[in-house]
Amino acid sequence: MKKAFLFLMMVLLSAGNMYSQTWYSDKYSMFVHFGLYSKFGGVWDGEPVRQGYSEQIQSFAGIFSDWYAATAYEFDPVGFDAGAIADLAVKGGMRSVVFTTKHHDGFCMFDTKTTSYNSVSMTPSGRDYVREMSEACASKGLRFGLYFSLIDWNYPHAYPISSHNADFVTPEHHEFNKAQVRELLTSYGPVSELWFDMGSLEPWQSRELYDLVKSLQPDCMVSGRLGNDVYDFAVMADNKLPQTALQAPWQSAVSMFPETWSYRSWQERGEVEDKVAEKLRTLIDVVSRGGNFLLNIGPASDGSIVPFESEVIKTIGRWLEKNGEAIYGTEPSPYRTEFEWGDVTRKGDVLYLLLTGECPESQTIVLPGSKRMVRVAPDMFDPVDVKVIRLEHEKGLPDVMETVLPSGTVLSWANAVPYYSYSCFDYYSNYRSVVGYDWNVDLRRPASSVEILYTSEEIGRRISLRVGDEEMELMLDDSCPVELSSVVDISVAAFGRMRGGTFDPAIDVKRVPEWKVPEGDYVEVLSAGFSNYLYKADVLSDVHSLVLFDVNSGNGAELQVAGKTMMKHLNPYRTESRTEKVLIELCEPEIEVFLRSYNRFENRACAGFRLSDEQKAYRMTVDLPYTVKGSKVSVSLKAADRESPHTDCGLHNLRISLLH
Repeated sequence: MKKAFLFLMMVLLSAGNMYSQTWYSDKYSMFVHFGLYSKFGGVWDGEPVRQGYSEQIQSFAGIFSDWYAATAYEFDPVGFDAGAIADLAVKGGMRSVVFTTKHHDGFCMFDTKTTSYNSVSMTPSGRDYVREMSEACASKGLRFGLYFSLIDWNYPHAYPISSHNADFVTPEHHEFNKAQVRELLTSYGPVSELWFDMGSLEPWQSRELYDLVKSLQPDCMVSGRLGNDVYDFAVMADNKLPQTALQAPWQSAVSMFPETWSYRSWQERGEVEDKVAEKLRTLIDVVSRGGNFLLNIGPASDGSIVPFESEVIKTIGRWLEKNGEAIYGTEPSPYRTEFEWGDVTRKGDVLYLLLTGECPESQTIVLPGSKRMVRVAPDMFDPVDVKVIRLEHEKGLPDVMETVLPSGTVLSWANAVPYYSYSCFDYYSNYRSVVGYDWNVDLRRPASSVEILYTSEEIGRRISLRVGDEEMELMLDDSCPVELSSVVDISVAAFGRMRGGTFDPAIDVKRVPEWKVPEGDYVEVLSAGFSNYLYKADVLSDVHSLVLFDVNSGNGAELQVAGKTMMKHLNPYRTESRTEKVLIELCEPEIEVFLRSYNRFENRACAGFRLSDEQKAYRMTVDLPYTVKGSKVSVSLKAADRESPHTDCGLHNLRISLLH
């Protein structure tokens, strides 16, 4: 598994440039939310605005656009000191600063020719805060990144503001955004990352912005919220971490307080020690799963750094002075296992055990596949001063194969260890995508060839298959058809709308308040966007068999078989209706199947599945370049024809057999 992971990471990082390696190695950066909204401090008309984030107070307090804009004439944050922020980042052990150039309110914190609604033209001091921050970071040896909102409540005037901030960007607005991005990337020196946020772009709009960034600054990393899988690194939802490690560059942005990103004068901050323990644990969790941690501060109304936030960051910085070796430039834990005692990072043949959990009752740590025993004691577990144990493997770190399949096992999605990234149309169509599969197999006898079974859905696909240390790129063709024969029936199906409008959460039948019996195999209903529909049925069979189904869905599809998700993906080109072939293995007389059809953009929703008229699959047999020997071998599968490393590989139908 270790070799497979490293192989995929090399492919993904090499798809960018050398700067991606630097960005990936940094691990820890500062996010700064500061803008016109900061002046309000989370208060409007003398009362705290408790709904929503305070940087969006214009929306949540319902402030008239002219009233809000007039605040700019009084915006004079004399306490803002870019040098002090940069100095805090250095003391905190952060490697870069990402600064908000423009948030959803549209107020620009830089000198722009596109609008007078900016800090240079409308404020008493006439300051260019982006320039100040850029110069301060350069003087301290920090990389400098930019946050940029793709929605803009000032251009054009967008009242009433939507409840979801995923508004479509008109062609005129898109050109406006491009002009501002061009200014930012040509006037403020090297930019390490461009952190796009919100809005819902057409695929061509995402591509144009991405290409513009790369044409101006090829080394600039582009965030996942640009959408449509056109980006360099995935971004988690606010203050969220992935459940498991991702096999693609990713970042978790975390606010000091989950309730807000910008300053609140009335924020209950608690104890510094508790906040240090919370954020240090998050930093370690992120890095051990292969991600980068972006910790936010919100300067006060006068621009000064909030002392509480300063102390938290400096305390974490002092920990990093002692233990930074276990964080910077590391790779994620080679183990899929979660440990009660803490987390693991890796650098070469060195493992770092970070004691963030609880002391085992045995007071002994034993890692999977290792005979080494590490003694620990309860007093070694301190949430503020997390202890690190360095384990060096002089003879090399052994391959970690936590699950080994018996010889002769047919390899499929059902017994694979998936590789994950995050795919999205936009912020609300963001889900954990499967970008590849890995298996560990007990060979018993040497393997000389590979047999691949697939459907017409995969004909013409290019795949990358690695067996042991040998990688092959194959084009799946229709030269060897295989007839499928079985006695199968579908019992009476049911159809219903699932509460919730995002695609990421798993299928939950309890969230369907009413089920209806469909009139046919496929259902089509009038529907608004941000909706999910479930189609369920029992599939009956009298034999163990493979059966081909036609599955119909809208903007996205998820198929759950016998309680396990076998595929989940957004449909290409945002089609209202798409039918695809799915090969289902029936291993029980009765299997429950659920189809989730997601609607983000359409006026109608579609869902349904039926037996394919033609029960036919295809087989390809490929000789291996050399005979694979050994008691255990790693096999990896990924798509070789995906434009983005974040898009679902779409290889759930494949069945792979190693032949002797």
